[in-house]
Amino acid sequence: MAHKVFIDGEAGTTGLQIRDRLTPSADITLVSVDPARRKDPEARLAAYREADVAILCLPDEAVHQIVPDAARLGTRLIDASTAHRVNPDWAFGFAELAEGQSAKIAGAQNVSNPGCYSTGAIAMVRPLVDAGLIAGDAALSFNAISGYTGGGKAMIAEMEAGTAGNHFVYATGQGHKHIPEIMVHGHLSRRPVFVPSVGRY
Repeated sequence: MAHKVFIDGEAGTTGLQIRDRLTPSADITLVSVDPARRKDPEARLAAYREADVAILCLPDEAVHQIVPDAARLGTRLIDASTAHRVNPDWAFGFAELAEGQSAKIAGAQNVSNPGCYSTGAIAMVRPLVDAGLIAGDAALSFNAISGYTGGGKAMIAEMEAGTAGNHFVYATGQGHKHIPEIMVHGHLSRRPVFVPSVGRY
């Protein structure tokens, strides 16, 4: 039996990549909204109603707007945004995080997809904190670099046009949206210094 999956935000960078990966699967049927109605709440809710699982590839604000209505329909939700990554009512989708996490994800109605930088930071620090090898209030610094495709359409266009340079550091004000996620799921009580950067990769 094929499972029905709706990708809300399938026209964005993340949505397109997920669509490309799911399309060849014989056990998945993709539910779509007419492109002319992709921002129409009623058309989107009809797709949620039809789907077994909906993957939210939307900005945080748009996720907060649609989730209350989508949740009432009983559709299982996977949120790719940062909107629910520290919400205790959502299963954090990092199966290797701790014993039992995989089962928690499998049985959850709502799953938050981990962020890229935070996955790397949490994977390094959580086992060390849990084992007592470093304290949760230790002064930590995470320096990270990624390729540009995770930055969305605008960054991809700038990089491919050659107008953004080859490497740059950003979010130097220590307000990056992955910091709360790193703290909660890394079991850190002290805010780490996080220095993300992007390169032409």
